Formats: sequence, C-alpha cells, structure tokens
Amino acid sequence: MHAIRSTTMAAVVALLAACAGYGPPDGLRAGTPEADVVRYMGAPTGRYALPDGGERLEFARGPYGRDTFMIDVDARHRVVRWDQVLTPKHFQALHVGMTADELLKAIGRPSERMGMMRDGRIWSWRYFNNDCLWWQAQLDAHGVVTSLGYGIDWRCDPPNDRS
Repeated sequence: MHAIRSTTMAAVVALLAACAGYGPPDGLRAGTPEADVVRYMGAPTGRYALPDGGERLEFARGPYGRDTFMIDVDARHRVVRWDQVLTPKHFQALHVGMTADELLKAIGRPSERMGMMRDGRIWSWRYFNNDCLWWQAQLDAHGVVTSLGYGIDWRCDPPNDRS
C-alpha cells in the first residue's frame, strides 16, 4: 500500500511539474537563468529586443486572462526584472504617437483586435477591475497609436450581460 501511495504521489508531482505556472515562481530573483523561467512558465507568447542586447519575454495569460507578465533578461539570458504590466500604472506610461511595436513591448499582445474603417484598428486588453472595462488603444493604418483610454466591454451591455 505504501509503495502504491508513493508511486501515485510521485506521478502527481511529475504532472504538476510538467504544467506551466501561471505567473513567475515565488522568489524569482535577478540572475535566474531564462531557461528556468521558461521551464516553469512555458514558452513566451512574445519576445522583444532590448537596447542592451537583452530581451523582454512576454507571458500573456489571455485572451480572458487579466495578467501579462514581462520578464526582462540580459544578454547572458539571466533575469534582470519582471512585472505584471496590465495595470493602470503601466497604462499611464503609454502615449499617443507610440508605434504598435512599442505598445506590444510595453504591455504585450491584446486580448482582442478589431478592425475599423480606413484601415485603423482597436486593440483591447482585459485587466483586473470590475470586469466591464478594457484598456484600449486606437491605431491608424500605419500602426501608430492615435488614442488611448478605458472602454466598456460589450458583454456588459444588455442583452449580453445575462451570459
């Protein structure tokens, strides 16, 4: 009986280790190898070059997730810093005139992308709030941000709010 219990417990531990973690591991510190982060969190959903030869690794937990973790690694593939970027603090740092690439590097891929007339588009990010707001960016045909702000999630409008 003890051998069966030990075998079962070992299988559960192995299965949990094989699953990617939702967020960075507790105690993630500067100097941690990138490979350890990827082994824990799974493959990044995006990679963005940093000026010092490092990279910003995006771990978007969407499309319905409300977190995007950005982990910066240096040229030696060691963690420098990390943050959850879908927050009002990070939204306030964004500005009209940014390019789509700069926006992606700052807060990661959007939860939803919608086209507009004249080749414009609106990108929307879910984040933790009352669940009826998005953070949204409007981009022109050249991929330049023309406006930023909060928008109402259409699912909160009647009759959609019954789902």
